Amino acid sequence: MKNQRAGYGLFAALVALTLLISGAIITTFSLVGPDDRRQAAPGTKTAGRPDNTTAQAVGTGGWTGTWSAAPGKAGVAPAGGHSVRNVVHTSMGGGEARITLSNLYGTEPLHIGRASVAVAAGGAAAVPGSLRPVLFGGHRSVTVPPGGHVVGDPALLAVPEDGHLLVTLFVPAPGGGTVTLHARARQTSYLAEGDRTRDAGAAHYTLRTSSWHYLTAVDVRNPAARGTVVALGDSLTDGAGSTPDTDRRWTDHLADRLRSGRWGYGVVNQGISGNRLLRDGIGPSGLSRLDRDVLDRPGARVVVIALGVNDLLRPAGTADPAGITAGLRNLADRARARGLRVVGATLMPFEGHPRYSPALEAARQEINEAVRAGTVFDAVVDFDRALRDPYAPEQLHPAYDSGDHLHPNDAGYARMARSVDLPVLIGERAAARL
Repeated sequence: MKNQRAGYGLFAALVALTLLISGAIITTFSLVGPDDRRQAAPGTKTAGRPDNTTAQAVGTGGWTGTWSAAPGKAGVAPAGGHSVRNVVHTSMGGGEARITLSNLYGTEPLHIGRASVAVAAGGAAAVPGSLRPVLFGGHRSVTVPPGGHVVGDPALLAVPEDGHLLVTLFVPAPGGGTVTLHARARQTSYLAEGDRTRDAGAAHYTLRTSSWHYLTAVDVRNPAARGTVVALGDSLTDGAGSTPDTDRRWTDHLADRLRSGRWGYGVVNQGISGNRLLRDGIGPSGLSRLDRDVLDRPGARVVVIALGVNDLLRPAGTADPAGITAGLRNLADRARARGLRVVGATLMPFEGHPRYSPALEAARQEINEAVRAGTVFDAVVDFDRALRDPYAPEQLHPAYDSGDHLHPNDAGYARMARSVDLPVLIGERAAARL
């Protein structure tokens, strides 16, 4: 597992000084009703290359996304009152933290009795002195309606970059209904009986879970931030095939690269394993979740769209390359209309997967040809060329294959991130014609 950054105390002191100089802490609270789950209709094809857009600056009150997880599944609530301690990995640091909770799949109102946020010391333990209560409109509890979400008040906290936070939620004994989850987190979180939101120690967190419960975003306030890169995708963005608890999704590697220079961008991952572009299934379709999972993200400047392979594979044999290309164009047009720079990814090879067929391979090639032609996105990241076997281009390179011939391994995800041209990603340099 990557080590968390050193120098927490110095960072906290610098943040405190910044806040004293600025002289203000802005408190926000938002309780929103049912999310719109309707599916948008695919757009029609337009000729020519789309207008090239750079990352646009819009007012966000200084907030930037440091972590996110798209709500993708309904689960069963544990019996009795319990605390869930979600462990999340940050891409960008800041002086305040703000969380978003979702009841998208809830059939009953979600009552949060108490919440807290802290810097993780390892496992379910918090760094001493870092635990902060999270309030909602000045109150310690909040009720979220079915299908809705809530944004908590800012908590003054020195959030480390490339570190981990603990977001703990106490849910009193449920009256039935379902839990909104991000099921395949590739990260261990923890459960405890009763209200343990104020526990800095890990002793009572005796149960583990591989899902994030209710939590869908953590934002930070950072005056040096330029914006957020949002990755909209499926299991290839969600990190399937990577080593759990090591933060080795391609978006994690991309965040590492963006931190290493002058870039100033947070990276948030909105991948859902099994997600499709055109139809609902495992999570809402990419078309229907664009507004909630991308356009409404604080500080969103760039979106990387990596969807379409599950439209070929689920169910097998239903190849519709023209429909998939039209759906990708629809996403790009809608995001561009909101001022985002839109980067599209080619579909990676999957020969050897049980659902592979020559017809699906031909459809994949047709989609990639349209993407590379430059008429869909502002720029293209060619994951296909980066990871395919040069001697068998219908297959993943063996060095990058997790073993199922569809999902990359840790080395493959690192290679995906390295294939992203950072100046092209944010629009500082025009994309070369592929």
